[in-house]
Amino acid sequence: MEAVIFIGIQGSGKSSFYRERFFDSHVRINLDMLRTRRREGLLLKACVAAGQRFVVDNTNPTVEDRQRYIRLAREAGFRITGYYFDPDIDGALQRNARRPEGKRIPVGAIRATRKRLQAPARAEGFDELFHVRVGESGDFLVQPSEE
Repeated sequence: MEAVIFIGIQGSGKSSFYRERFFDSHVRINLDMLRTRRREGLLLKACVAAGQRFVVDNTNPTVEDRQRYIRLAREAGFRITGYYFDPDIDGALQRNARRPEGKRIPVGAIRATRKRLQAPARAEGFDELFHVRVGESGDFLVQPSEE
């Protein structure tokens, strides 16, 4: 059983990374899609109860934001893996600008998330932690975190 938690600003590539690496194996828990914390909590609890692998595809900028998932997954015996997406504000704004009109995030919201972003640490409860960058050709470069 694995819980994967993404950490990164909007436009950093999290959802694309999910589609590329986890689409066929993990349920996606995404607040933008589910719209309310209540729905998100119901899906999260269902995954935990069923022993279903899942990915939390949200910004999760603070330690407190991440703890709601880590605590529940840890209590159920899940292995917890974190992916920290490089907070490249310029790249994120460029990718955001390429989104369809109705899917773009306000620039101010991206900048605000960047200001709140706290780099994750294994001490939060992660079994593994990786750093993700988007390469020049759009591919994902993943390295084990040095933390």
